[in-house]
Amino acid sequence: MTADRFRLYDEAALAPVIDDMARQAALLLDATPTVLLGMLRRGAPLADRIHARLKVHAPWAEVGRLDLKVKRYADNLELLHPETALEAPTNVDLLNRRVIVVDDVLYQGYSLMRVFEWLATQKPAQVHAAVLVDRQRHRMPIRADITGLTLKIAPDDVIECNVPPYEADFAVDLWRPVASPK
Repeated sequence: MTADRFRLYDEAALAPVIDDMARQAALLLDATPTVLLGMLRRGAPLADRIHARLKVHAPWAEVGRLDLKVKRYADNLELLHPETALEAPTNVDLLNRRVIVVDDVLYQGYSLMRVFEWLATQKPAQVHAAVLVDRQRHRMPIRADITGLTLKIAPDDVIECNVPPYEADFAVDLWRPVASPK
């Protein structure tokens, strides 16, 4: 099977998107200590970008950074773990903190649901989801509080977020699988 690939957003087009996401996050902030929780892989460097812009939009806010390893799908949306694998950090204190979970794509909601289940055991003050791209194909009752882009695409199409250091360019691509001729 081959695929057609289309660049939807390049780094220049995504800079104001990240800035807007930081503004959306700043509107949620108050005196509650806040943690940006990046979902590894691509959610972590996205959280770093949002964190840098939050320092501009809410310089008074206490905002920490953590990462959490979550895996359900391969980059091509092949199911890897039916029960969403999660490797939670140890010795983390999220009690009474605002947690903003950052991921690249909200697809069906399974990964975020698993993270929210784990976070419930940590007793944070509030939990929010931030995603660079919301595909609007949810199967779980999960919605993002902070959304960079909303892309309604065909069910078989794939949104790929290219995020350094995992890829060379910061970009959002659409790839459309094409069946090979028999």
